[in-house]
Amino acid sequence: MQGPPRLVLPLQALTAEAFEPYGQVIEADPGRPPLVINDGHAQRFDCAARVDTAQAGGGPRVCIYRAKARVLPMRLSLLERHRLGSQLFMPLGALRFVVVVARAGPAPAPTAVQAFMTRAGQGVNLAPGTWHHPLLALDEGDFLVLDRAPPDGGEDCELHRLDDSELWLPG
Repeated sequence: MQGPPRLVLPLQALTAEAFEPYGQVIEADPGRPPLVINDGHAQRFDCAARVDTAQAGGGPRVCIYRAKARVLPMRLSLLERHRLGSQLFMPLGALRFVVVVARAGPAPAPTAVQAFMTRAGQGVNLAPGTWHHPLLALDEGDFLVLDRAPPDGGEDCELHRLDDSELWLPG
């Protein structure tokens, strides 16, 4: 018996407009003038991220994730979501990563999943409830992660296995 057909997700460029249904893009946008601060020794780029960590008594948690590089092509087998808070990923260096997402709601069908390729200097803030693949770094390195710390020390992470699908990222 033959399984489901292979679905290869195209890697889209990460833009604020394309990513809007899933959250916000974090970057020093060259199209928006920065605010000059610190007596002219620095520029501040305000990002549009809506960090949401306060639901159900949660608070902010700042972490460093040390990621191993992934190799493409690769089969995707898992999505997760955090219903009570946003999750922000910002590389600490010129690291590339792939963001695989689907809209908040019931567990998505493979055809509802999107993939975005970041460029150097870009991060993402995933909106609460957004389905996403765990971090897919293409370069080994560290990421600053800001997410919701539950008040009881538990986790707000729901998993959805894609075992019966043939969902792939291209090489």
